[in-house]
Amino acid sequence: MKIIIAGGTGFLGENLKEYFRTKGNQVYILTRKPKHEHEIYWDATHIGEWSHKLESCDVLINLTGKSVDCRYNDKNKKEIYSSRIESTRVLHKAVDQCIDKPKIWLNASSATIYVHSEKNLNTEENGVIGDDFSMNICKSWEKEFFAVHHDEIRKVALRTSIVMGKNGGAFPKLCQVTKLGLGGRQGRGNQHVSWIHIEDFCRAIEWTIHHEYISGCVNVTAPQPLTNEELMKKLRKRLRIPFGINSPVWQLELASVFLNTETELLLKSRNVYPEILMKNGFQFLYPDIDSALQKLI
Repeated sequence: MKIIIAGGTGFLGENLKEYFRTKGNQVYILTRKPKHEHEIYWDATHIGEWSHKLESCDVLINLTGKSVDCRYNDKNKKEIYSSRIESTRVLHKAVDQCIDKPKIWLNASSATIYVHSEKNLNTEENGVIGDDFSMNICKSWEKEFFAVHHDEIRKVALRTSIVMGKNGGAFPKLCQVTKLGLGGRQGRGNQHVSWIHIEDFCRAIEWTIHHEYISGCVNVTAPQPLTNEELMKKLRKRLRIPFGINSPVWQLELASVFLNTETELLLKSRNVYPEILMKNGFQFLYPDIDSALQKLI
């Protein structure tokens, strides 16, 4: 296949690139800072030479967007919003110009679209979507993505949870914190963590590409979320760290200022279930956190 990944130089994009290339596919990356062969310049805002690469491609994956791991001040909020909306909008313009359009377009979204939930398990059909900055970003992003309909293009919005991998994302930071003895529960510890192993993430993308009846919004997350307290306990055990200091909310609020981040990333309960993947026969290699940690550590 010919695969285009917009915004593909981050943790997820790099892993997808290697995954698909090892299977003999052509993978091109759209990035603001091209450094290697098969990396093409784009500014994620305007049509350019990059748009010609979309012609006759099999798969378009858009992962573009400013990281939410920052303080939610007015400037960062604006950039989080515009980076997602503008990149999706300009890809629509580029696709419109294609004679032979992509067969499938997968656009990033987030499991954060669902409300803080400690009891209700959010599926694609029955998930509760709320109203705050993060949820509204996801809603606006998906609205922009599905605003234009092309008969030739199958569209899938990837409501992805925390992706666990050794070479980026949240997992190395969690390990570092745990090794420093700070791997106790965060806040009350009863907030749910929805997660997926990076290998299953890549496999789920591939599976979705090859199952032509799958479209719309898909939860890309392992089927067994667990509480923050359970996650940290299992991580301590796997790393053989005998204790972990708990972090109350006030402490996390203070630390988040110095670390230039937001406590929502740790304290929001993301209780999400991949009903579409499960009902349609996707087989997880790492369905539970124990199997994932065994592979990662």
